[in-house]
Amino acid sequence: MNVTSNNASLPRNLGLFGLWLLVINGFIGAGIFGLPGGAAKLAGEYSPYIYLLCALLILPILLSMAELSSYFRGSGGPVRYGTAAFGPFIGFQAGWLYYIARLVSFAANTVLLVDSISYFWPAASNTLQRTLLLSAIVGSLTLINVLGSVRAMRSLALLTVLKFAVLLLLVVTGISYFGAQLLPEADATTLFNNHYDIGAAVLLLIYAFVGFESVVVPAGEAKNPAKDMPRALLLGLGLVTLLYIAIQLVSVAAVPNIADSSNPLLDVAATLFGPVGAMMLMLGVVASVAANLLGSIFSTPRASFALAEDGSLPKWFAKVQPHFLTPANSIVFFGILALILTLYGSFLWLAAATVVSRLLLYGLTCAAVPVLRPKLAASDSFILPFGYAIPLLGIAACVWLAFQVSLSSVLATSAFVLLGTALYFLARWQAK
Repeated sequence: MNVTSNNASLPRNLGLFGLWLLVINGFIGAGIFGLPGGAAKLAGEYSPYIYLLCALLILPILLSMAELSSYFRGSGGPVRYGTAAFGPFIGFQAGWLYYIARLVSFAANTVLLVDSISYFWPAASNTLQRTLLLSAIVGSLTLINVLGSVRAMRSLALLTVLKFAVLLLLVVTGISYFGAQLLPEADATTLFNNHYDIGAAVLLLIYAFVGFESVVVPAGEAKNPAKDMPRALLLGLGLVTLLYIAIQLVSVAAVPNIADSSNPLLDVAATLFGPVGAMMLMLGVVASVAANLLGSIFSTPRASFALAEDGSLPKWFAKVQPHFLTPANSIVFFGILALILTLYGSFLWLAAATVVSRLLLYGLTCAAVPVLRPKLAASDSFILPFGYAIPLLGIAACVWLAFQVSLSSVLATSAFVLLGTALYFLARWQAK
């Protein structure tokens, strides 16, 4: 069978339902709690349709990743795809781009958490208190991981249930309260006559559709990745698209001036349920962000640790703290970069900035399909129809989205890519 295989010792316990849960949690982080206001500001009454457009743009990328995942029985995801298709340097860049995306997302969600706290504690928006609060959150999570305490990880399942319950309650209540009034009165002929920025709206809302790539990383633990991975990805995309559209419809109907809100879903909950509802949604925000932050700061430093063990990053990143047996250097490095980003970036800017690194990663993934299909495709692989048309559509979507990116986001991502490249060549120099 012309399929790469490694990580054979890992038990294959992940079925379709388990993979689907990973996809859903990859999609639904904390972003949806902060995006409805920005979407309404950029696209007005057309904002619910922008989610559908984002789903269509992400679909060929998701399908390309589904095909690649069916070629590999081992774990690794984008790093493995890039290495197999284009060599170790490009494979490293794929891993580093994944690292950057998770890092910036961590910073964005931390900022969103503090913004949500300031909704109830206005003093948290002051410069000094905000700096201290951001430093305390990032510092405490960094310290916990350096010390090796991962007990909080056991609460992720409960946090996920709480997050879903709050969002579904919001949607169901909004539908029952507004009914047919939820449907916006949008005339397509006036779309470009209004002062809307559809391109910027798409770029912003794409943030809510990224993260699905995390499911392909543990492919070595899937029972039947060739069959279950594509199904899980498609089912996950369909569900979150419907949920996002419903949330946006309820938000616009419940709070007409939501475009001016810095905490949109908190305002929606306050409108539907009063102050108690706002507190309930705040619990959902905390649960969602806490789950995201815990997962990110636990797993992402392990990526730089693994890259260092492979010789793609300096050995310093692979140092293990002798007492706590944790990759302390990688964790501290991640924490410092994350803190810098949280102190100097707003949620909306960080949300847009993380899209840049993911566009590069997704474009690289789509480009790998025509290279690897002739080499690795087997009878049980998931092969996309229409030749290479779908990967090309994925690349085209990435290129179009790239033209919507602000210069500051491009410069920030370029700086991180240059940093990773310098560290890569430093590691190669150390190896010699």
